[in-house]
Amino acid sequence: MQTSHITVDVSPTPWTGRFDGDGAEHRRWWQAITPHTPEAADAASRPAVVLGFCSDAGVLRNKGRVGAAAAPAAIRSALGPLAYHLDRDVFDAGDVVVEDDSLEAGQERAGRAISELLDAGNLTVVLGGGHETAFASYLGVSGSEAVQSGQRLGVLNLDAHFDLRDEPVPSSGTPFLQMAQAEAAAGRELQYAVVGISQPNNTSTLFDTAHRLGVKYLLDEDCSSEAVEAFVADFLRGIDVLYLTIDLDVMPASVAPGVSAPAAYGVPLPVISAVCRQVAASGKLVHLDVAELNPSFDIDSRTAKVAARLVNTLLT
Repeated sequence: MQTSHITVDVSPTPWTGRFDGDGAEHRRWWQAITPHTPEAADAASRPAVVLGFCSDAGVLRNKGRVGAAAAPAAIRSALGPLAYHLDRDVFDAGDVVVEDDSLEAGQERAGRAISELLDAGNLTVVLGGGHETAFASYLGVSGSEAVQSGQRLGVLNLDAHFDLRDEPVPSSGTPFLQMAQAEAAAGRELQYAVVGISQPNNTSTLFDTAHRLGVKYLLDEDCSSEAVEAFVADFLRGIDVLYLTIDLDVMPASVAPGVSAPAAYGVPLPVISAVCRQVAASGKLVHLDVAELNPSFDIDSRTAKVAARLVNTLLT
């Protein structure tokens, strides 16, 4: 297993949480997670490495409610007190921080860090950030040796929106069109699927773009447990490695109020959780991110706690 010397803007800081004792039977996330170092690898169990992407720039460009730059810290705070039942080590690599409007430079820095962590044999977990986080993730996954060796990459998005906007400036609404264009430039076709699309919140132009690109999708109103399980299983059969991205606005506003665009309908949390278990069990997951948490609009840290629960499920 290779070592990775990644560069971040903010080094990891100690996590906190409830203390019940030092023994393994009492262990919680804050006691289990340690700072990532080049030597932080266990060949017997694929480690997971958490990387924060602190960015509001894409949401601001997309005329959304800013505040997502504070999300990585909020998700860590929600993860810290959870009981630790994982059979793998988890490390914290710190944060990449997008200052002002320097989005593209931040995405490139995060992408390099993700590639290096993947190439060292880790499962990478990015805590966004607005959904511009997704293009940083794509840069990292597509630049890693796993995909460059010819494996078929699939991108599964749990989201109320396609995020296929054709705009002159990249934003939180453009990452999947950017991915499609990058894949086309490399002589490939983007394998992209979305669970939870809200028809009233996506224009006809966005649906036309999705159809032109061959995007597979399920509308939120069609997301029964059985339909989603079959949809995800069919998508997984056609790919070798998976990048999963979760935009928390895929869930109802009552479950995820702390987002830029709260959902009037949304996909129930048990269905989203089941997708996470299905993806984790597939053996194809190489990278995941969680995006669009906005702590400024969260209620009782409800959305942060949901994000933490889904990350915990994906790593179990």
